[in-house]
Amino acid sequence: MFKKILIANRGEIACRVAATARRMGIQTVAVYSEADARAQHVLACDEAVLIGGPAPRDSYLQWERILAAAKATGAEAIHPGYGFLSENEGFAQACAEAGVVFIGPPASAILAMGLKAESKRLMEAAQVPLVPGYHGADQDPALLKREADRIGYPVLIKASAGGGGKGMRAVMNGDEFEAALASCKREAINSFGDDAVLIERYVQRPRHIEIQVFGDSFGDCVYLFERDCSVQRRHQKVLEEAPAPGMTAERRREMGEAAVAAAKAVGYVGAGTVEFIAEQDGRFYFMEMNTRLQVEHPVTEAITGLDLVEWQLRVAAGQPLPLKQDQLRIHGHAIEARICAENPEAGFLPATGALDVLRWPAHASFTRADVRVDTGVVEGDAISPYYDSMVAKLIVWGEDRAQALARLDAALAQTHIVGLQTNVAFLRRCAATRSFAGADLDTGLIERERAALFGQPCLPLDVAAAAVAAHTLAVEAGTQDADPWSRRDGFRLTGDAVRGFDLELEGQHHAVQLRRLHRGGMQLVVAGQTVAFAADSSGPERHTLLLGEGLDQRRIPVHTYARGEQVTVFAPQGSATLTEVDVIAHAGEGGGAAGRLTAPMPGKLVALHVKAGDSVKAGQPLAVMEAMKMEHTLNSPRDGKVAELLYAVGDQLSDGDELLRLEN
Repeated sequence: MFKKILIANRGEIACRVAATARRMGIQTVAVYSEADARAQHVLACDEAVLIGGPAPRDSYLQWERILAAAKATGAEAIHPGYGFLSENEGFAQACAEAGVVFIGPPASAILAMGLKAESKRLMEAAQVPLVPGYHGADQDPALLKREADRIGYPVLIKASAGGGGKGMRAVMNGDEFEAALASCKREAINSFGDDAVLIERYVQRPRHIEIQVFGDSFGDCVYLFERDCSVQRRHQKVLEEAPAPGMTAERRREMGEAAVAAAKAVGYVGAGTVEFIAEQDGRFYFMEMNTRLQVEHPVTEAITGLDLVEWQLRVAAGQPLPLKQDQLRIHGHAIEARICAENPEAGFLPATGALDVLRWPAHASFTRADVRVDTGVVEGDAISPYYDSMVAKLIVWGEDRAQALARLDAALAQTHIVGLQTNVAFLRRCAATRSFAGADLDTGLIERERAALFGQPCLPLDVAAAAVAAHTLAVEAGTQDADPWSRRDGFRLTGDAVRGFDLELEGQHHAVQLRRLHRGGMQLVVAGQTVAFAADSSGPERHTLLLGEGLDQRRIPVHTYARGEQVTVFAPQGSATLTEVDVIAHAGEGGGAAGRLTAPMPGKLVALHVKAGDSVKAGQPLAVMEAMKMEHTLNSPRDGKVAELLYAVGDQLSDGDELLRLEN
């Protein structure tokens, strides 16, 4: 077994590899960029080496520096994690030539499966089922258009060297093809350095099912069952589960054997994932093979009781697979939710900022457990624009799917993140939809369930307002002393004490009154309704609200976190961020910024669709930004005429920069 390994990645996967290596008695070396000098993966390892600037191309993609770090520290092997260089055959080959073990498949397997078109040809020879499509080397746009017409719309354009949903577009008709092709190629060249694409028939209501495979250097290969990853947004996974609901033993064996055949066709060694598109009737087609560990591998670990990172290390060290196919079993059901810094209501626009509050469920573990959290950040860290927007993976296990679903909802409800926007509330709604709860799964689930997923109230106004009042009272109680003249509870000898709260919730202003009755007790007046109110607080963050009286009384546990004028409330029903407006402090402020087109996050301007003098309509696409390895279209905020372009294609933008000026 290795004595020391280098981890050529960052974030939660680097932390996870470090933890497994430590358990196995293996020393670890971290590499890090200037942006990650204080990152958790650096702290998790025995040694750390700075390899460059914040951008991946200046650090985590610089394999010469990574190899030099391995040599300098005496690391015998390199674990690439996932993303970055994990599927780069050049890096794998360079490791082999340098005498450093690459903890992954041989470079030849990465090359064969890394180019989607080539992998399709190999799978056809191995008699693995394929989706009808064009996988040729000729990339003439006119030819690609003819092939799309031949296949029949809708079609899917995919970057040949791609993955993770990047460089991928569904095209519903021929009129959309040219623009979609240009966008795919642009995103592919930026993400992978290769703009070649392939075209496939777009399967209607497909399920995305993948098989975890593992091969060793002795020619043995097994499948560790399947994962259903159908719930996706922008072709990126949101919820993953194992085993796949409705999977029969016969179909599982067919798909598993096809995946093993695919792996053996390229002499695969190590952990890999063979991804299939499955029809609702069970027919399945090879889509691609990811020649690395997947983000969603913990659900496989949860149902098998295995540590796949440990398997990787053992196989890379020349050991045989720990188990044979007939020794593998499925136990229970597991679901993973990807918690990301993003705004689902704004097309899942990634968010950046500090994690002012980061609290996980009290019973969560960072190892195998009923509730597990894999993360590379702690409270106080920041999500930067340089890397992926994922904050953590929340994994739950249950005896069956119903128990796993219940645990997932409870765990998400107890996940408190403040400081930037996240998809936690969206994940709760998604898991609660009729489609997901009923296992009616396909890759269009989010679009099909839009009414239940978007535009939903975050938290009842009376609960949110009561939580703000409880928080304010708890803070004031903690700052007053025994001097009766310092009391701030509104005590009156006669009459009621009334105080007002000017609150903003989801863009709406609400005037709320808290009445302390001279006869005892309190009332809250919200939206014209008066309700009895009491709060039992344990400091400024934890409260139990009592709303109403008698049989109608509601007892609601809440948490509140205040940052400036903003108070974020977490309750069993959901969460909300309110602004407690200081009317005097904001007197005289105007709305001159309305109607501007501004950068919603730091990024690069990659396309402009208008020029000075053009007339535009509200909602019309005006520009395209690239941020967090994805493209984002920016639409006109109103009707008007472009008066001036303030930036050019290729310019780097900061959050809030005005791209252009509009005349009325």
